[in-house]
Amino acid sequence: MNPAPIPHFWSGRRQPGTGAALPELHSPVDGAGLGAVQPAGAALVDGTVVLARQAFATWGTTPVKDRVQPLFRFKYLVEQHITELAGLVSAENGKLPAESEAGIRKGLEVVEYACSLPQLLPGELLEVSAGVDCYSRRYPLGVTAGITPFNFPAMVPMWMFPMAIACGNTFILKPSDQVPHTPLRLAELLHDAGLPEGVFNVLQGDRHTVEALLDHPGIAAAAFVGSTPVARAVYQRGILAGKRVLALGGAKNHLVVMPDADPGLTAKNVVSSAFGCAGQRCMAASVLLAVGDCEDVMEAIVAEARGIRAGTDLGAIISAAARDRIVAYIERSVARGLTLTVDGRGVTVPGKEHGNYVGPTIIDGAQPGDEAACDEIFGPVITIIRVPTFEAAMAIENASPYGNAASIYTCDGATAAAFEHRAHAGMIGINIGVPVPREPFAFGGWNDSHFGIGDITGRDAISFWTRTRKVTRKWSAAAAKNWMS
Repeated sequence: MNPAPIPHFWSGRRQPGTGAALPELHSPVDGAGLGAVQPAGAALVDGTVVLARQAFATWGTTPVKDRVQPLFRFKYLVEQHITELAGLVSAENGKLPAESEAGIRKGLEVVEYACSLPQLLPGELLEVSAGVDCYSRRYPLGVTAGITPFNFPAMVPMWMFPMAIACGNTFILKPSDQVPHTPLRLAELLHDAGLPEGVFNVLQGDRHTVEALLDHPGIAAAAFVGSTPVARAVYQRGILAGKRVLALGGAKNHLVVMPDADPGLTAKNVVSSAFGCAGQRCMAASVLLAVGDCEDVMEAIVAEARGIRAGTDLGAIISAAARDRIVAYIERSVARGLTLTVDGRGVTVPGKEHGNYVGPTIIDGAQPGDEAACDEIFGPVITIIRVPTFEAAMAIENASPYGNAASIYTCDGATAAAFEHRAHAGMIGINIGVPVPREPFAFGGWNDSHFGIGDITGRDAISFWTRTRKVTRKWSAAAAKNWMS
C-alpha cells in the first residue's frame, strides 16, 4: 500500500501536493509509517509567493497592535493543545515527550516577545535643528521565508515566523522533510487564531524546494537553521539572489571543567547537556576539556551517564542512517585506541525494536585533532580531552572553526570571567551546559556557526524582518537658516 501523502498549507487549509513523493517516513521511536512528502516544485513555490504577496498588500499595512492579536490567541491555542503537539514532535523527531513540550514552550517565549512589538517598534524622533525634525519608521519587507531543521519541529519555526509576521511580513515555512507534521498543525492553529489567509504558509519539500525559494525574486528575506555546510550554501545562494539572509549553522561546543568544579552539579549538568534530546541539538556539549586533576568530576559524569536508559531517559535518533553514522564515529574512535568509558552501541528498546537508538557514549583520551573532537557528530556522544591548564583548554576552544556555545564549570569568579571574555563563541555558559538565551536576549553563534548579520531572536529579529525609513521634516519657512534650509 502506498504511504499517505503529506500535504502543504496555504489559503488557510491543508492542500494536496503533486508530483513524485520522497521515500516514506518512519517514526524514529518505533518505525511506524508517517506518510510521504511530495516536494513543492518551482511552480508551486511561485503560486504560494503570489498568494503571500496578495496577503501582504493588506497585512503589511495593518497596525502592529492588530497584527499581534492572532499571536496572543495562537499562544493560548498552543498551550491548550500542547500534549497533542508534543506527541507529534516525539513521533516524527524521536524526542522524549517532556523534551518535546519543553521545546514548544521555549518557542512560545518568542511568540510572547512578538506580542510586545507594539511597545518595541515605535521609531525615534528628535528636533535636530530649530523647526526641523528627524524621525524613523520601521516597515516590513514583504514575502519572507524560513527553512528549518528536523531537531526542533516546533521551536525553531517559532524562532522565525512570530517575529516575521508581527513585523508585517507574510511567511512561507519550508520545514525539514523529516518532520513535516508538526508545522502543519501549527499552521492550523494560526488560522484558528484568526491569522488571515496567505500570511502563513507551509511548503513541504527537499533541496530543490529550498533552492526555488532562495532563487525566487518575490521573496525578500530568508532565515535558515541547520548544518554549517548547508547554512553556508543557503547564505551564498540567497545573497546572490539579492535577499536578506540569516543562516545559523552547526556547532562543536566545548565545556571546560576546572579542578574546583562542584562534582554533583557539574556531572548532572554535563550529562544533561550532552545527552538531552539525544545530542541532536546545536547547543549540546560535545567536547569536554578536563583541566588538571578533576577525576572526581569525571567519575561522577560517568556514573551519571551509565544510569541513563534509552527509550526512557534518552530519545531516539532521527533516522537509521543518522544512527549508523554516529556509531561509525564511535567505532573509528575505538579503532584509534581511544577509551569508551560509556559505550552506547547496540542499544535496543523492548517493544521498539524498529526504532533508532544510540545510548550515552563517552570517548576519553582524545587529542585535539581527533575527528571525534572536531566533527559535529550530532548524537549522544561526548569526547573528553585532558589538558594541564586553563590556557591549554582555551587554545583548543579558540581553534575550533565553530563558535555557537561554550561553557565552563568552576567556583572561581575570576576564571569564569576570563573564560567569558576569551571564548570564541556567541553564547556562553557559566556552570550551565546549555546556555540558550531567554527572550529578549538573542540566539546566535559566531564564526562558522553563523552566516549573516545579527541574531535570529530578540531585538536583532526586529532589524532582520524590517527596514527603516528616515524622515527629515520642516514646516516653517522661518525656521533656522542652516544647511537643512
